[in-house]
Amino acid sequence: MVLKLIDATEIHPGTIFTADGETYSAKSNDVSKTGKHGASKCRIEAVNLITGKKKIVAVPGGDRFEVPLIIKKRAQVLSVLENSASVMDMESYETIELPFVEEIRGQLAPEQQVEYWDIEGKKIIMRIA
Repeated sequence: MVLKLIDATEIHPGTIFTADGETYSAKSNDVSKTGKHGASKCRIEAVNLITGKKKIVAVPGGDRFEVPLIIKKRAQVLSVLENSASVMDMESYETIELPFVEEIRGQLAPEQQVEYWDIEGKKIIMRIA
């Protein structure tokens, strides 16, 4: 479900948006001035929230991007595997296996509370609570 649509010129560092079916967090946005014969251009540097890969998006300033609905929830870690962790949701008590961002790999441990994000149906552990 799309929360809203924004123009490329409205994207600032930290803005989360969807491009090519993937969710990204903007790191920078270089907007060129409008010229005599055309509209402004944007060069957006972004990082994929799920995979962590960098991407550069170069588009006209009037192009629109979707801002996804992100639901943030808490869970307790039950066990940690190589690329995922088994967690129990603190509200519904359901057990699910979720991938996690690379930055928290060494910090995850059983019985620890974490925050996971549900981004358009894709779930990932983002930080330790």
